[in-house]
Amino acid sequence: MDLVQIAPLRAAPAPKPEWLKARAPVGENFHDLKRLARSLGLHTVCESAQCPNIGECWHHKTATFMMLGNLCTRRCGFCAVPKGRPEPIDFDEPRRVAEAVAALGLQHAVITSVNRDDDNLGSARVFAETIREVRRQAPGCQVEVLIPDFQGREDALRIVLEARPEVLNHNTETVPRLYRSVRSGARYERTLKLLENVKKFAPGMVSKTGVMVGIGESMDELLEVFRDIASVRVDILTIGQYLRPSRDHLPMTRYYHPDEFRFMKEEALKMGFRHVESGPLVRSSYHAHEQAESTGLVAPTTLRQ
Repeated sequence: MDLVQIAPLRAAPAPKPEWLKARAPVGENFHDLKRLARSLGLHTVCESAQCPNIGECWHHKTATFMMLGNLCTRRCGFCAVPKGRPEPIDFDEPRRVAEAVAALGLQHAVITSVNRDDDNLGSARVFAETIREVRRQAPGCQVEVLIPDFQGREDALRIVLEARPEVLNHNTETVPRLYRSVRSGARYERTLKLLENVKKFAPGMVSKTGVMVGIGESMDELLEVFRDIASVRVDILTIGQYLRPSRDHLPMTRYYHPDEFRFMKEEALKMGFRHVESGPLVRSSYHAHEQAESTGLVAPTTLRQ
């Protein structure tokens, strides 16, 4: 009997909904910021993480600088930042980041980094020095830091908090059931403890965290996470749609509808958050200065020419 080989059908990707279409990155400000980052040897998470808001944010001269190199020591299943063995920490980087912040005339600078599990204390010192350098080179500019978990080291967190950023952000990302596949090397309990310690070590500090949806969680699981985060007195919560960077990353399970994002915002606000930013294109640093000021704990900025 002749055998007939039947090729499996490859499922066509679901079309992207209208509410997930962002403006392409164009314009003079976009190219100026890109040239500035290159000239100073800096990385932005906007590019490295393939953020969909890069066109809008860079058009308004807003960028999130990513320090400690461009190679992460962890292999999180959702993240587009390159992985590998990093170069030695560059302790001149804070000066160059502050120079870029000053050159752009930023009102609210967002500073993040790759994970550097090879040197948690060194990483914390770079964050602290960057905050101090921005204060020196760009007086009046607010500083928000999006930090790694420093593998739970409280001394590293204290180093950052002692430099007094306006906002301390550490992302929760997903529900506990999915942590092993989504956040390699992280622990849900460790994240909650870090967020709790922000208020413990620096009671007046604005704390913030973010969660992504569409990676296999249920709505009930999300609401439970929101309750956990609210219980440690986090001020700002961001909720956004996970978008798969490539076929090498975790698959997206579904698109959430804008109505669902509105529902999550309403439920989270009932839990006591001061501000909830919830929408398909929301990312941690999206409209960051408006988020911070809406808490009432951070003074409004005035546009610097």
